[in-house]
Amino acid sequence: MWRLLLGYVRPHRWALLAGALLSLVTGATGLLLPLVARGLIGDLAHDRSITWPLLAMAGLVVANAAVGALGSYVLRRTAESVVLGARRALSSYLLRLRITAVDRSEPGDLMARITSDTTLLREVTTDSLVALGTGGLTLVATVVLMGVVDPVLLGVTLAVIAGAGTVLGAIVPRINRASRRAQDAVGVMGASLERILGALRTVKASGAEHREERTLHEAAEESWRQSVSAAKWSAAAGNTAGLAMQIAFITVLAVGGARVATGAIDVGTLVAFLLYVFYLMSPIQQVVGAVTQYQTGAAALARIQEALRLPAEPPAGPAPLPTAGAEPATLAFTDVRFRYADDLPYVHHGVSFDIPARGMTAFVGPSGAGKTTVFSLIERFYDPGSGVITLDGCALADWDLPRLRSAIGYVEQDAPVLSGSLRDNLLLGNPEADEDAVTEVLRTTRLDGLLARLPQGLDTLVGHRGTKLSGGERQRVAIARALLRRPRLLLLDEATSQLDAVNEAALRDTVADVARSTTVLVVAHRLSTVTMADRIVVMDAGRVRAMGTHRELVDADPLYAELAATQFLATAG
Repeated sequence: MWRLLLGYVRPHRWALLAGALLSLVTGATGLLLPLVARGLIGDLAHDRSITWPLLAMAGLVVANAAVGALGSYVLRRTAESVVLGARRALSSYLLRLRITAVDRSEPGDLMARITSDTTLLREVTTDSLVALGTGGLTLVATVVLMGVVDPVLLGVTLAVIAGAGTVLGAIVPRINRASRRAQDAVGVMGASLERILGALRTVKASGAEHREERTLHEAAEESWRQSVSAAKWSAAAGNTAGLAMQIAFITVLAVGGARVATGAIDVGTLVAFLLYVFYLMSPIQQVVGAVTQYQTGAAALARIQEALRLPAEPPAGPAPLPTAGAEPATLAFTDVRFRYADDLPYVHHGVSFDIPARGMTAFVGPSGAGKTTVFSLIERFYDPGSGVITLDGCALADWDLPRLRSAIGYVEQDAPVLSGSLRDNLLLGNPEADEDAVTEVLRTTRLDGLLARLPQGLDTLVGHRGTKLSGGERQRVAIARALLRRPRLLLLDEATSQLDAVNEAALRDTVADVARSTTVLVVAHRLSTVTMADRIVVMDAGRVRAMGTHRELVDADPLYAELAATQFLATAG
């Protein structure tokens, strides 16, 4: 864990070193005070002037306060920079996570690792790394000066401290375990909250508020219990150190008083040593605090590293911007087998088909046939277990991911819209699109009427997940966003399922126009969409059972004939 922590600190090592040096200077000015005090007492005993010792003590006190404040600011600023660096690195990594890793994770827990876990690095940077270094050096320097003043009293002091150290050795591991459990509970709470807020309408409609409330409260209470446990052991560690110093002070006072009575040392020496005992409390508390704080930080650091070990896509530069007039893509699946996890059944059992450039290809079949999975494999959200998928004759595995995805426009089944403005959503895939292109796409997707009603036009906020838009409007926004990318391959997964008949007919004509210059793949259940396709791929139970036109398949494939008849009747009704 120290190695990992140093990895986060290394870019800020010079600022951290400056803060540490200022802390050491602060400690040095404090260490000089007892020696000056001993000289002042000697001057008083011999009726000498104490003006200069008093001025020296005042100067040391002022310097101690000023340098200490500056050092504290430098360290706190550096700690915030460490947190910023950790958040940048973790957020960048999470954006590159493979979809398989996201499927196995709770988004709320990942969010907690970016927020609360990285925040703990702030304390561990200053209170652990620097405090342990500066506090340890100050502690050593104090012990050396105590030995110079009186070795016998130093031996008494060290004996008491050694006893306290034994107790602390038993306490520290408990702090680590409790802190880790507390952070895990925060992650569970974040995951529960994200799950509930993501489906709040369903929760309310199901009357499940109280049950879900209990889930949240239980996670919050578990975090509270473990945090209290960590606080209990941290308090025990701190008080053990404080008690040790009080015992040391009383013991030194008793033994030192006896040595003064026998003439072994003078009163000035005893006073100076007692001042060092008082001063010893600060570096000891620093070291103990550093060790206890490190346990909390280590738990958070372990959770951050767990997130950084999740499988991610290889890092790459930004995707190239779409270019007008690019040739449409060709696509082929050859004996592709795929399953979402090793413990799940196969979704694809040797899927094969060829899609030429241009035109529309419709994928039809019963629910669970593997149609949407075809699109996920094309986008390389997942990789097939066996078989080959090629785009323009080149295996997808050989494509640079940003370059591959820049060639594809994808409209998902639930057509997600991000929080932000309508403009932000439209330009998500092509931020360089000009106003003319946006205006044209709004017209072709029939969003110009919506735009006229919005109070701030394109700059109107659409709400969390587009809640201010209807389902059909969200689908049209998603289609417009995909068209603005000027894709060579357009994937539409049930892209018109929530549109009324008028808007669906208009968008169907738009897609037909796009298909003249682009390769278009659609997953569709509506007969009106399927019949206009240049070719139809019929899938069933993870296999391709037939390909052809609507007329050909009605005569040749019983499953397609049944699906077509059912859809026709549903449409007629």
